[in-house]
Amino acid sequence: MTTIKRHSAFIIPSVIFLLVAALFVVPGWKKRGRHSLANYLPAPAVAQASEVTPWFEAMQKVKEDRGEPTGKQARVDIPQQVRHYNDTRRFLAIQVAEVREHRFETPRDLIDLAGMIARGEMIQVKPVSKNYVLYGVGGSAGTDQFTRYENGKSIGLYSEAGLQQAYTRIAEQQSEVKDKLTGLRKELSSLGRRERSKRAQLQTQISASDKRFQAAREEKELLDRNYGNPERRAELFSDYGALTSFAKSRPDRDFNLEEGAGRRELKVRMLSSLRPEAYAVLEEIAASYRQTFGRPLPVTSLVRPDEYQHQLSKRNPNATLIDTPPHSTGLAFDVYYRYMTAAEQTHVMNHLARLKDAGRIEVLRENRDHYHVFAFVDGTRPSESLISASLGNVSSRRAVQESHHAVAKAKKKPATKKPRAKARRRR
Repeated sequence: MTTIKRHSAFIIPSVIFLLVAALFVVPGWKKRGRHSLANYLPAPAVAQASEVTPWFEAMQKVKEDRGEPTGKQARVDIPQQVRHYNDTRRFLAIQVAEVREHRFETPRDLIDLAGMIARGEMIQVKPVSKNYVLYGVGGSAGTDQFTRYENGKSIGLYSEAGLQQAYTRIAEQQSEVKDKLTGLRKELSSLGRRERSKRAQLQTQISASDKRFQAAREEKELLDRNYGNPERRAELFSDYGALTSFAKSRPDRDFNLEEGAGRRELKVRMLSSLRPEAYAVLEEIAASYRQTFGRPLPVTSLVRPDEYQHQLSKRNPNATLIDTPPHSTGLAFDVYYRYMTAAEQTHVMNHLARLKDAGRIEVLRENRDHYHVFAFVDGTRPSESLISASLGNVSSRRAVQESHHAVAKAKKKPATKKPRAKARRRR
């Protein structure tokens, strides 16, 4: 009996451990590239990652093995309605025309987005429901300070106390980097000419430290220009106060903007927003998919303010850089078909095709495992005259790709001063 008890004491905890571990060792949970699992979690799930939350259960349904090819490996007939037009500019031009027709306000940054949510122009989408699950929405949101985005620059938003702390942080960073540079240069000067490997290593460290020092100096100059002007200073303090009130007025919880985790969670929550017209389309597609296949529809992108879109474009060339990117309107969302079988993809594409034929949406099946869906406000496609007028405001996909390739090539190989200047202009 004693031996049995000893074995039970060892076996039972081991079994429990294996069962818990198995929840995470399911197909697709591996890291892809540099992204960790936390990048894809909705804000509440980050704090509960060790628990089996409704979001985790939904994602297990999305990713479970179907026993047949999925995503781009599945053989499907792609309806013409979800393909690109012969003139690839037309797809974006239709969406630009819709914005022009209704004269939409689009958010420059998360501060503008907060105001739109507060006024009811955008509604916040739950991380998970019986019909859909948000996957990766806000995954690039950081813990850094909220910012105002103006003229291509991100200006940190602070309270009066927070501004003083920012200046102190910058001064300490500059002092630290300056001391490090002094030490590195002294060490470099003591090396012989034949110690090439060590010299190259030190030069790399010096270059990186120089960039850090320059970044700190530019941040201070940006703060000086904006907070040094009394009128502008009062405006930025007012923006911070309004954002604080918004963070505390959320119906489900109070977000602490003084903590990095609180800032990130609020950013993710805000980026999980759509205009009501787009949300209605999302719910319709998701309900049809769940009723047919018993799974929630995975949705990967909702609203993106201009600043967030610009940040994404540095890592993802598919993030469109035009005056009014579709996702900045709050009328666009992306459906992820990476884990869908041929039958599932066909069902979703046929539904999207019917909505497009009815004039309610614009849609494109993208090669990166997404269906990009754009909802028209009154369920009517904009006029051909507006679409034609908008064609000149977007570039063809080929031109955009060539531009990205040129920039990448310029970054890889050394160039003279003249080619570097050209690369900067292209960016």
